[in-house]
Amino acid sequence: MRKPLLTMLALAASLAAAGAQAADTCKNRGDLDERYCDENRDLVADTPKDPKQWKDPPFLLFTYSPLEDPAVYEKLLEPYVDHLKTCTGKRIHFYSVLSNAAAIEAMRSGRMHLGLFSTGDTAFAVNLAGAVPFAIRGDAKGPQGYQLWTMVKANSPYQKLSDLAGKKVAHVSPSSNSGNLAPRALMSAEGLTPDKDYKVLYSGRHENSVTGVSTGDYDAAHVASDVVLRMEGRGLIKPGELRALYRSSNFPPGGMSMAHDLKPELQKKIRECVAQFKYSPEMVKAFQGADRWWPVEFQRDWAAIRKVAAATGEAYDRRALEREQQKAKK
Repeated sequence: MRKPLLTMLALAASLAAAGAQAADTCKNRGDLDERYCDENRDLVADTPKDPKQWKDPPFLLFTYSPLEDPAVYEKLLEPYVDHLKTCTGKRIHFYSVLSNAAAIEAMRSGRMHLGLFSTGDTAFAVNLAGAVPFAIRGDAKGPQGYQLWTMVKANSPYQKLSDLAGKKVAHVSPSSNSGNLAPRALMSAEGLTPDKDYKVLYSGRHENSVTGVSTGDYDAAHVASDVVLRMEGRGLIKPGELRALYRSSNFPPGGMSMAHDLKPELQKKIRECVAQFKYSPEMVKAFQGADRWWPVEFQRDWAAIRKVAAATGEAYDRRALEREQQKAKK
């Protein structure tokens, strides 16, 4: 048993030395985790300089960060996954995760190569997992956006945000933009401060928040507008059953990200394949008329999201994610 132990210790020492050497040679890291480098200063992790660190796996693991029921979207995205298989020549496996944090960790650990992250989770995935966002949904006019909506029952007495003081108000998850970070940044100016005027109740998913308002478990919920519309389209809530007490300005929707250390030729091929895909009729209906993927730049298109985080005093780092995840468990 001693020899394997010594071998493992030697390997660990070697990896630590390699990591230290990489850290010493990185000229700029910005807000990225210490294992990543951003020398071109585009705010996402650079592809490793050493070709030995490039990955060209025989299959690609793909997941949909669980904003809603993962099983529904695994089925809905089958035409997209099939297209990627044919176009890239790679086997594609749908990798199901139970939480947003698990999706981020899966990419950080190298278990996931492609992912559809929510808006807020994208920023965490960029900094903590080396994710490179490259596409968001849209139509012939351009990329889509979504809003933060504060939903209440249509027949409720609440007419302004300050009416929700002391009420049961649902947030989604700590890393969610519309479901947590944006309300914390924007609500105070409207007369309602989370964790001061009401106790934040985490539901875990946008669907849970919306359904909770419908059933009376919550008086109100902060959610993404596109999720509300999809739930109406699927018959999970009736049109007009709920109303939006508050609507924010537009945010970019969550989008496609890939691991930063994929072989450059593979990264290029994936971008080309994603750009070529035309949504199935079912996907067009589910995504409010979006029928294609539009290229995206994290530095430009996530600027508003980073401002929201700055306004709340939060950073998209591991400490913030772990702290908020602990709050969610209480």
